[in-house]
Amino acid sequence: AVPGSLVGGSAVTGSLVGGSAVDMACWDLWARMQGVPLAHAIGGTRTSLTATVRIGAERSLESLVSRVNRHVCGGYAHVTLDVSPGWDVEPLRAVRLAYPGLAISVDAQAAYTPAQLDQLAAFDAYGITTLERPFIPGDHSAHADLQERIAAAVVVEVHSLQEIAELTTAHAARALLLRPADFASLYEVRQVHDRAVAAGWDIVCAGGQGTGLARAATVAVASLPGCTLPCDVTQPPKAAQIVTPPVGASGGVVAVPFTQPGLGHLVDEDRLRRLARDSFRV
Repeated sequence: AVPGSLVGGSAVTGSLVGGSAVDMACWDLWARMQGVPLAHAIGGTRTSLTATVRIGAERSLESLVSRVNRHVCGGYAHVTLDVSPGWDVEPLRAVRLAYPGLAISVDAQAAYTPAQLDQLAAFDAYGITTLERPFIPGDHSAHADLQERIAAAVVVEVHSLQEIAELTTAHAARALLLRPADFASLYEVRQVHDRAVAAGWDIVCAGGQGTGLARAATVAVASLPGCTLPCDVTQPPKAAQIVTPPVGASGGVVAVPFTQPGLGHLVDEDRLRRLARDSFRV
């Protein structure tokens, strides 16, 4: 089965294969057969992407600032801090004091309740660009109330076209966290992207864990016009991937393969055979 083409932003009827991994493989095969990069085939236009790096809780504020310093020295101009009740305002203040001009986002990982709205709103004083996943999914009114309170864009994560339709209608946020590997097909990913863009939302793309193949597809999606926020493709470590060249950022920038067909990355078959527990040929 060959995926429907999304070139030019309009879907061309085709057979879409269920299952994210199989669908991505079919898109890769189809794009290689056409001799075009996957990013171009789905409507992407960017040749490079700004990357963010996610930073979890540390043992101390000093170790947190030191870790941020390593990434800043490595070329990153944007960081995303994981926060939770008890580890939020103080680490945010410490990083902002150390780096007044650094672009900072925070990811609350749905650890807060609507009763803590004031606590979340206090993050705005530190000039954050986005506040990701403040509450549990589905509480549209709480997200909308928070978005009215703060200048930073509230970011919500969705897993279906219906979810993004409900959230945009409820004005529950101003940005979308899009993980292509969580959808059954890149066709659906493009539909969600288009719905967010039509609502005036920004989009941040994030990759899946594993071998690097889903990360490569995430880079292709992140090249779409609506994916205006720094993308998250810093994990897994390059050494854990089975693709060449490995997918990731260099100097805080991710290159979009626009000169090679398909995903733009080849599977290291020797490494794959060494890691495989079993195999079969189709």
